[in-house]
Amino acid sequence: MAAPARSTARPASSLRTAAGGPLVLGHRGAPGYRPELTRASLLLAIAQGADALEIDVVPTRDGVLILRHDRDLADTTDVARRPALRNRHRQRADGRRAWFADDLDWAEVAALRARERMPRVRPGSAAHDGEEGVLRLPEALEIAAEADVVLVIEIKDAVELAAKGLDPVPMVRADLARAPRLPRIVFESFQKTALLGLADLPFPLVYLLEGAGTAPDEVREGPLARSYRQELADPRALAGFAGLSLPSSRITPRRVAQLHELGLAVWTWTLRPENRFLPTRFRDTGPRAGFGLWEAHWAFLMEAGVDGVFTDHPDLTLAVRRSVAQALQAQPLQAQSR
Repeated sequence: MAAPARSTARPASSLRTAAGGPLVLGHRGAPGYRPELTRASLLLAIAQGADALEIDVVPTRDGVLILRHDRDLADTTDVARRPALRNRHRQRADGRRAWFADDLDWAEVAALRARERMPRVRPGSAAHDGEEGVLRLPEALEIAAEADVVLVIEIKDAVELAAKGLDPVPMVRADLARAPRLPRIVFESFQKTALLGLADLPFPLVYLLEGAGTAPDEVREGPLARSYRQELADPRALAGFAGLSLPSSRITPRRVAQLHELGLAVWTWTLRPENRFLPTRFRDTGPRAGFGLWEAHWAFLMEAGVDGVFTDHPDLTLAVRRSVAQALQAQPLQAQSR
């Protein structure tokens, strides 16, 4: 599957900070402190100084794009507690019940209240359960435009949803066309199909790659399908995109340098300080929900030269970015003094 031509996309340089380290991308806002993708989470990320807000959009059954990371609303809303929706679930392969946004109308979703995805890990965020409802894409566009921050819009499950007659790509186009003003926008997706459908718009396209597995739209290619790892092994085929977004486990200084040589910006995800999310060598002996050696891990990623970092805690990430920048500035001075 071909990457888009460069002619309509902004250069990869627009996905990088001019100085001082990588872009700090508020991953679903600031979900280390407030339930993800709520207005409070987005506004807190802005207040903490994030350079960008990252959101995920999925459609309701009647074609309204809402801000949710997953089509299944069970973990991030009170949908399971709504008597009127009790029988609207599906059974997942693991036996759990799922309530999909694309099985519900916007009027039904609008009545739901957001809640913390990981209440045991983040009880401070969970204390704000039920305070807010679910946002729509136009509301996020307005928030980002008002604050003058970049809005990174991730298109979710485009192939699967298009098969249901709910292709999110034309819905995104429609919401952008109706918006009274637009922020700076970047599109990203784990599926190239979604990005190709937006390639004519004047916004950078960032291809997300998982650490393992194969993109659903690549699976359709049959014998020609390439896994995410195979795609990353030959990134020249992806050079039409403005950037790639990789799991932090795939970041090395050499890989970042190679991708930069191809003109690609490099983003990585997701910076979380809790032990359960850190690589083994950066965990301490405390509880899994406790903070580990997160500063060292995040500094390693920044020193590798990445252009952007997705984070649940923008304030902590900005502090590490300042520390790394100061250390790098001091190096030439130290060399001169020898």
